[in-house]
Amino acid sequence: MCADGEHVRREGRLSEPVVVAIVYVAALFVSILDTTIINVALPTLAADFKVPTASIEWVVTGYLLSLAVWIPASGWIGDRFGTKRVMLIALAIFTASSLLCGLSTSLPQLITFRIVQGVGGGMLTPVGLAMLFRAFPPEQRAAASKVLIIPTAIAPASGPVIGGLLIDKLSWHWVFFVNVPLGVGAFVFGVVFLREHREPRPGRFDLPGFVLSAIALSALLLALSEGPQRGWGSPVVAGAAVTAILGAIVLVRVELTTPEPMLNLRLLRNRMFRSTNTVSAFSTASFLAVLFIMPTYLQVVKGASALAAGLATFPEALGVLCSSQLVGRLYPGIGPRRLMIAGLIGMSSCMVLLSRVDLSTSLWVVRVLMFMLGSSFAFMIISLQAASFATISPADTGRAAALFSTQRQMCAAIGVAIVATYLAAFLPGDEGEGAAPIDQVSAFQGALLVAAAIAACGISAAWHVRDTDAIGTMRRRDDARTAAPVVH
Repeated sequence: MCADGEHVRREGRLSEPVVVAIVYVAALFVSILDTTIINVALPTLAADFKVPTASIEWVVTGYLLSLAVWIPASGWIGDRFGTKRVMLIALAIFTASSLLCGLSTSLPQLITFRIVQGVGGGMLTPVGLAMLFRAFPPEQRAAASKVLIIPTAIAPASGPVIGGLLIDKLSWHWVFFVNVPLGVGAFVFGVVFLREHREPRPGRFDLPGFVLSAIALSALLLALSEGPQRGWGSPVVAGAAVTAILGAIVLVRVELTTPEPMLNLRLLRNRMFRSTNTVSAFSTASFLAVLFIMPTYLQVVKGASALAAGLATFPEALGVLCSSQLVGRLYPGIGPRRLMIAGLIGMSSCMVLLSRVDLSTSLWVVRVLMFMLGSSFAFMIISLQAASFATISPADTGRAAALFSTQRQMCAAIGVAIVATYLAAFLPGDEGEGAAPIDQVSAFQGALLVAAAIAACGISAAWHVRDTDAIGTMRRRDDARTAAPVVH
């Protein structure tokens, strides 16, 4: 990761930052890939199990609800039992349950194993994120983010492409089997090379916080996932929404008064951490909303196949990878604030241009715009990864990672729910069936404008980010060697 190789090997073995980066990239890749690849398989699963579409949605919903329960708890679990041990257990659970999902012979079996898979998936990202920020000193995080961007960029865009190929050429079972070799490889590598880290004083387990967060967050995800299909006034959705609101109110009160909370909301008093979480909320919601809209738009309106739609949106990942190399070099001199603002302006502009796509638009125009969208998103994600934990102490890193991951998961669901609700309201018929093509185009164009508005709202949040708070992450390597470490 460094030109002189000083961090690659120490004492004849891989250094801790490199080991953590490899394990984190592999774990995050399979976790993110799993959330997007499954969407392509839902119609095939419904036909194979001979169940209605509403029932098959629980393959996704069950996994999301499990994530909501375990993401908040992962920070304390990693601090208490050791990040290496918890990461390996999470990888083992995720990989084994992926294999069992692929071997399922009934829908109840598949949903059960997906819930178990969510237990592992819920701990992978927060624990890996905590390991990452403990391993890389602040001045190396912008450079490291250029490598760590791989799963964030490639996995979401690869899901529809890989899923379409596997279903067309093999079967839906391989949508789950594809996780197994990478999971096994990451597990073996972690067993051999990862070092254990355990906080000396993790505190007592916050049982009230665990129960309340599980209730509030799972109810919120249930409402967000079912609301666009069932309608927000349906008893199930309304009940889940009320439960989520009441649970969140009680959760905030309890966590702010608990000496050692599971979700340490007091960390949001930290100006940089609060600002970057707000920026992340808007950018994540808008970006994931577009990744949800565009494949559906291309298939429903333009008549593209699932594979063709996936290939048309895949240039987004290439844009992220290309732009991240530039952003990593710019970050030490420019700082996060201006890079975030530029990224959000670029994202919202690309979404507005995508909203002009109609029946006569070439897929090459879509590919170019998706590439530009990914290039703009790189300005956001590199800056967020480098600056978000700049003023968080090592002891608070585990709980901060759990809070950051919870925010990102919830905001991704909120962004998709907002545009899905818009489509449900303005797209005539059942997913546009029987509607005039012009009505379909107008509905999807409006949904893309909604996503653009969400991204634009993030500009105000980015404006309040202070580069001085992230000064520790803006040192270049040569300067960092001569500077004394700063402990916040």
